[in-house]
Amino acid sequence: MSNAPHQKKIIGWKETVDLPDWGIEHIVAKSDTGARRSALDVSHVVELPGNRLQFDIVVDRKDRSTTRTVVAEIAHQTHVRSSNGQRHERYFVSTRLVIAGVVKEVEFSLVSRANMVCRILLGRKALEDDFLVDAAVKHVSRTRRKVRMVEDFEI
Repeated sequence: MSNAPHQKKIIGWKETVDLPDWGIEHIVAKSDTGARRSALDVSHVVELPGNRLQFDIVVDRKDRSTTRTVVAEIAHQTHVRSSNGQRHERYFVSTRLVIAGVVKEVEFSLVSRANMVCRILLGRKALEDDFLVDAAVKHVSRTRRKVRMVEDFEI
């Protein structure tokens, strides 16, 4: 076993990532080292029996009606303080994220990011151990492509 330090991948402040468990590829994510937790742009959140949620992931900034409906187990609920200082109760779900060839389990708070450029915000907990963010560049891990939803995905 090697004692060499883990080689971190350099990513830009904006990248496209995949959410393979939910059949979404090339969704735009912003790396935010000032945020502790990650957030996902969703609408129509509904509590289901069995500690689950159904929600629509908004995949297109310009057309908020372009969504992918997902059912996921609630990882937890907690109070979070938004950037404007207000406290809100939020649901968190967990799924695999692929960025720069690295597959990680990431926990996302479910929020509306309607006024934001990126559908996903990646906080420090998602970035730690694997990535260094170069704030001067974007789309380092791969070229920007249009978001794609895999057709054979099932809820």
